[in-house]
Amino acid sequence: MTDSFEYSALLRLIEERSAAFRSAVAAAPGLDVPVPSCPEWTLFDLVQHLGTGQRWWAAIVAAGPAEAPPAKDPAQAPGELDALLAWYAESNELLLSALREAGPERECWTWWSAGLSPANARGVARRRVHEVLVHTYDAQLAAGAVEPMPVDVALDGLAEFLDTCNSTPAAWPHEPATIHYHATEGRSWLLALDGTGAWPAPLPDDAAPASASATGTAEQLLLFVWGRLTLGDLKTEGEPRVFEQLIAWEPEV
Repeated sequence: MTDSFEYSALLRLIEERSAAFRSAVAAAPGLDVPVPSCPEWTLFDLVQHLGTGQRWWAAIVAAGPAEAPPAKDPAQAPGELDALLAWYAESNELLLSALREAGPERECWTWWSAGLSPANARGVARRRVHEVLVHTYDAQLAAGAVEPMPVDVALDGLAEFLDTCNSTPAAWPHEPATIHYHATEGRSWLLALDGTGAWPAPLPDDAAPASASATGTAEQLLLFVWGRLTLGDLKTEGEPRVFEQLIAWEPEV
């Protein structure tokens, strides 16, 4: 796992980003406005998705080590704005309370247990920071007023995505390749793809040229790996099909 924020800072960021999310929802023209970055979703759908996720991960952390996660609550979120915002605030507090009670090292079920991110409360907290971060961008886009992401959080967001979503022992089904990600704020990462799986790491100074590389701000790179931007929004070098193969890859472990 690459370096990240302290556990207490992750909990603070969940709270701060969730406040920004609620503000964006409150500022939107209505809950029925479309979310351009989430096709076929309205703003209501986005709030219900994120709030349901906070409640589900709260239950997962509270359950501790388990072979499978608890079922998601099928209840529909309220449809009126004030009630919906209160429901989301409650959802977020349920997650924060579970994370505070658990402490960073409590193990729990996670879908990323075979990769670099730890299958514990710390790994959950870090993942939820960036879920809320990106969905806040989605909500702000729907409201027509996107604000810049905090640079340090966006940098950690890219590292977290690589640790969680792009690390696996499942064999890469294509010709071995490397991808370099370069953030203009001064950090870079290497993603190696071969028969041993996909493994990210900080980019060493003496790294060989990559099969493909992408350069942009931390926010641009984060939004790219989350599917909100395209390669055309970044400066790229090398073979673009490597990115296409990675995006299409659904490894089974």
